[in-house]
Amino acid sequence: MARNEAKAQSMLNRFITMKNEEKKKPKEHRPYLALERRDLSDANKWRQQIIREIGRKVTEIQNKCLGGGGGRSVVDL
Repeated sequence: MARNEAKAQSMLNRFITMKNEEKKKPKEHRPYLALERRDLSDANKWRQQIIREIGRKVTEIQNKCLGGGGGRSVVDL
């Protein structure tokens, strides 16, 4: 009997998870240029994300632990 209860609970959990995912907004894709946005706060959000990504990549390139080939693969991205 415990198997049936566990199976039913599992199905309920999957159903609830599926319903919660349906309620979420679709993931917003970053625009090619932050200037494409009309809303200033929205443009600033994307601009800050771009700056963070650039900073992360620069740090990765300047990392002294990377060998000669390791930094090159980061630059090619």
